[in-house]
Amino acid sequence: MKKPQKIDVIALLPELDKMLFKLLEGLSDDDWDKQTIVPKWKVKDIAVHLLDGNYRTLSMLRDNYYGEKPEAINSYADLLDFLNKLNADWVKATKRLSPKVIIDLLKSSGKEYCDFLAILNPDDKAEFSVAWAGESESKNWFHIAREYTEKWHHQQQIRLAVGEEKELLKEKWHLPYLDTSVRALPHHYRDVKGEAEDLVKFTFLGKTEKSWFLYYEKGWELLTSISAEPKSEVRIRNEYAWKIFTKGMTREEAIKSSEIIGDKRLGEKIFDMIAVMA
Repeated sequence: MKKPQKIDVIALLPELDKMLFKLLEGLSDDDWDKQTIVPKWKVKDIAVHLLDGNYRTLSMLRDNYYGEKPEAINSYADLLDFLNKLNADWVKATKRLSPKVIIDLLKSSGKEYCDFLAILNPDDKAEFSVAWAGESESKNWFHIAREYTEKWHHQQQIRLAVGEEKELLKEKWHLPYLDTSVRALPHHYRDVKGEAEDLVKFTFLGKTEKSWFLYYEKGWELLTSISAEPKSEVRIRNEYAWKIFTKGMTREEAIKSSEIIGDKRLGEKIFDMIAVMA
């Protein structure tokens, strides 16, 4: 059996940004106002949310300036409420910005953002843990990979709205997204009862197939390979995986569009997994 390795996406982040800039520069006025898969956000709203991510990272992690600090955060739900309010306030305040201003700001802040992440020691403790993976403390490499998934899925939301979603499903971009997101599986399955040596296989179907495994031995452990027969296999098409992990489709829609072979109880649990702060 083989365990997951560190994820290194530092070189991909500037390239991902350049793809975003090119996409946004080609949008019409009507495209900027198109509804996205996020109920309350249009294309422009997601673009400014990405801008907020750049500025917030630079302010807090580079400049040690936290601005509005949360009060009375006693649970994961409290943290989500605080973050959702920050996001809503920012989107409302930036309504007055033009698309050109937004693109220019994304370009300048994006370079600073990528330059800053590149100087972090990947094995040092991250300022913020990856909470959706159940970690109270994370390494910088995981924090940076989490940042990649944020930029990836928000750009994909824009692409879906304007009919350009296929580009980010190419393996170069999609596999790092999947490899990061599935790190939430052991935490997500923590309350699922298993028996010794139970094995659940998760296969994502794109141009090629990519699989990860959950193995039970006093708890669930994520593996990238194992020579054993799975008790349950879940087969998910690439174009649906990111929607499942970001609340972009209902559990019922996800199950209907996928295939479970073997134990359905073990397999179906993945369909309510969230790999974002949402």
